[in-house]
Amino acid sequence: MRVLVTGSKGFIGKNLVSELKNRNGYEIFECDVDTSDVQLKAFAKECDFVFHLAGINRPEKVEEFMEGNYGFTTKLLGYLIESGNKAPVLVSSSIQAVLDNDYGKSKKACEDYLIAYGKEQGVNTYVFRLPNVYGKWCRPNYNSAIATFCNNITRGLEIKVNNRDTLMTLVYIDDVVNAFINASNGICFTDNGYCKVPVEDKITLGEIVDLLYSFKESRQTLSLPDMNRGVVKKLYSTYLSYLPEDDFSYELRMNVDQRGSFTEFLRTDGQGQVSVNISKPGIVKGNHWHHTKNEKFLVVKGEGIIRFRKVGDDKVIEYKVSGSKLEVVDIPCGYTHNIENVGDDDMVTVMWANEPFNKDCPDTFYEEV
Repeated sequence: MRVLVTGSKGFIGKNLVSELKNRNGYEIFECDVDTSDVQLKAFAKECDFVFHLAGINRPEKVEEFMEGNYGFTTKLLGYLIESGNKAPVLVSSSIQAVLDNDYGKSKKACEDYLIAYGKEQGVNTYVFRLPNVYGKWCRPNYNSAIATFCNNITRGLEIKVNNRDTLMTLVYIDDVVNAFINASNGICFTDNGYCKVPVEDKITLGEIVDLLYSFKESRQTLSLPDMNRGVVKKLYSTYLSYLPEDDFSYELRMNVDQRGSFTEFLRTDGQGQVSVNISKPGIVKGNHWHHTKNEKFLVVKGEGIIRFRKVGDDKVIEYKVSGSKLEVVDIPCGYTHNIENVGDDDMVTVMWANEPFNKDCPDTFYEEV
């Protein structure tokens, strides 16, 4: 399929073009502000589908809203008519099309013109009234509060929130792109005659801000957000995409002694805690048991033995472990256990516990294996 994408260098256009390139079967004609009318006319003649995403959001003069949005739309459709091309056309509009402002009026004019064009020319048209779109590659301090918040919070800059109780309707860029591509294949969800992205989230501005600040603090708390909630997962991915390029990494607190080290990597409210344990040759760690806490040990470097003894019994069970053969050893409740480095080099073990360590209720009881 030969597809024309106007606004190809913009936020939505860049994401759409990137995903189309990831999929087989598309020849992409990219159109942006630096594309000449001659080139646009050639694209309009050859394309099989049009993703019309170009538009003006923040002009210097209000009249540029109508010139850039409505004016360019009429030019594009005029080229399609001139070439006799009946390719379907998708346009990205806005929920502001129902509002009495200059931007909304220009988007409504585009919608009406495209719908009339479709009826007159016998062409399939898709008008997407998009709410607040967020995700990677959106320009901060432009037309997305989330992009601005992410940019400023990652850099320690101030943000301005007028009303924390404002309810936002959000659509994530990947869901928008998928909906657009589905429409190009004739699959489209509609609401009152307009196309919509099937996955939407409603969340207050205050909760968005609180989540973004919690993401920043997670480098100190090591606590990951609840990724089971889709909007949280998507906001976290968006937040990370705005990290300064010299701030991708952060140090962990290593608890070091003569035996080696123990370092907590991350923790969650519901999925437990992950840590990295390094043991020097000949060192034995552990010799304790738990009532409810359970663990998984994975030796990724070195040679070791994990020993178990059920509390109250005399029988000792041994498991040999090695970084050359990755296998997980479950640590059942009610068994005192230890792990010994029997190799010549440091032994590195990734440890998962079903709950983060709680110093007030450690559920850890010393007893030699």
